[in-house]
Amino acid sequence: MSTTVTVNSSICGFTHKITGKLEGKNIVVDIESPCGKIKSMSHMEIPMMETMDIKDNYVMDRAQKAQCTPICLVPAGVLHVCRMETGMLSKSLSKKNERVSIEFNEV
Repeated sequence: MSTTVTVNSSICGFTHKITGKLEGKNIVVDIESPCGKIKSMSHMEIPMMETMDIKDNYVMDRAQKAQCTPICLVPAGVLHVCRMETGMLSKSLSKKNERVSIEFNEV
C-alpha cells in the first residue's frame, strides 16, 4: 500500500500532495503541486540507498536541480514518505502524530 502525505507550505502559499510506493529497491514518488519548481521534480524513482544521508541524497539533489529554496518543506516531505515506505519510520506512529511543524514564536 502506498504512502501519501500533504505538505502545507503556507509561507509560499502552496499545498503539495506526495505519494510514494516501494517497488523493489526504489521508492516511486509522485507529487501533485501548483509550484513550477516542484512540478519539475514531480515523478521520481528514488534508489532506497540514496535516501540515507543528507549529502549524497537523491531527493536533495533533485531539489537542488529544481532550484528549490533552502527552506522548502517538500524535500523533507518526500524523505518522510521514503522512510515510511522502507519501514524506517512507523506509518502508524506517523498517522497517530499526524503532523510535523515549525512554529514561529517570536519574530
